[in-house]
Amino acid sequence: MTKFVLATANPDKAREIVALLAQAAPDVDLEGRPADVPDVAEVGETLEDNARMKAVALSAATDLPSIADDTGLHVDALGGAPGVQTARYAGEGATYADNVAKLLDELAGVPLERRSARFATVAIARWPDGLEVAALGEVDGVITTGARGEGGFGYDPVFVPLEGDGRTFAEMSEEEKHTLSHRARAFATLAQGLRVIQETEDR
Repeated sequence: MTKFVLATANPDKAREIVALLAQAAPDVDLEGRPADVPDVAEVGETLEDNARMKAVALSAATDLPSIADDTGLHVDALGGAPGVQTARYAGEGATYADNVAKLLDELAGVPLERRSARFATVAIARWPDGLEVAALGEVDGVITTGARGEGGFGYDPVFVPLEGDGRTFAEMSEEEKHTLSHRARAFATLAQGLRVIQETEDR
């Protein structure tokens, strides 16, 4: 079993990633991010940049392989925003509710047919020697005109995946969300890459 340190400091994301990898990569032993490791400034121009910066920083700080991710919500009517600023859309320290409120305010008056959006997650596994596996997961959807549902986190209450049945992610159970979500797809692909590396090392 390979031990990885998880880069995210967001407890909701950490819980979801642990659940996803427990299913997709049961041979991965995830260790939580050490409390004494400082936050990594997410100043990259792309999701991949930010995920890699976090992975590199955690590997350097712990001398362990690390797993990091970054997620962006890209809304067509807003020119792709919030994008890399998804977690900080309403400013540094913004809550989930703050970000959702700003998004709905920016889309006020925009008809449903023009509220198309895409969630994307880049997940990266990084070893201290520089070996790396990267994966992308995406899901297309629509932004609702108001929050719906009590589950999930972040923008889940206002995102309806096109492959679903009309419910937002927040109206789904965790199991239902994990069959469709961008993060689930990214980590399923990452798990495949980890298996290839493990099989290569075992030869």
